[in-house]
Amino acid sequence: MPTSLSLSTATLACAALVAGALVPLQAGSNAALGRALGHPLWATVASLLVSLLCVLPALFVMHAHAPLLGRATQLPVWIWFGGIAGVIYITSALVLTPRLGATTFIVSVIAGQMLTSLLIDNYGLMGLPVKPANPGRVAGVLLIFAGMLLVQWFTPAPAPRPADGQAGAGAGTSAEASPHAAAREIEPSAHPHT
Repeated sequence: MPTSLSLSTATLACAALVAGALVPLQAGSNAALGRALGHPLWATVASLLVSLLCVLPALFVMHAHAPLLGRATQLPVWIWFGGIAGVIYITSALVLTPRLGATTFIVSVIAGQMLTSLLIDNYGLMGLPVKPANPGRVAGVLLIFAGMLLVQWFTPAPAPRPADGQAGAGAGTSAEASPHAAAREIEPSAHPHT
């Protein structure tokens, strides 16, 4: 059976692996940023602004041509969904990573990505070439879902909240209660009780 596995494909896959290795770091740093700023949505805004500041110099370094703005009105509506998905993903990572842990969150994200990718490939959606969901590919996705369940099953329960005198050690867990928990946690240091 013909396969797409080759040296060039393996090299590109390794590059994707390195990029994927950054995702848990992104989730963890954004979660910490959300706690520091007092609300996950402020961290989402800050994260996207940093992304913009990083990509603007890259446009000049790579001599990118001016965008074809005249074609923007002719594009299908779904083509703009990437920006919406980015906000949803970043905010979800901010809220869910402290509750689930980095491993459970990321493996769940990967499972969702693989299922959606399988459907996109199978039907050739979004202008991508059709790659049928044959039994081998379906089995691979099912294995990822099995891995997600195993990770969740063997993830220990979170430690009990420490006493008031050890509040600093529990900073990571207090943000789990709600998006506003971090703000309540920061308040005592900013406005000490008399």
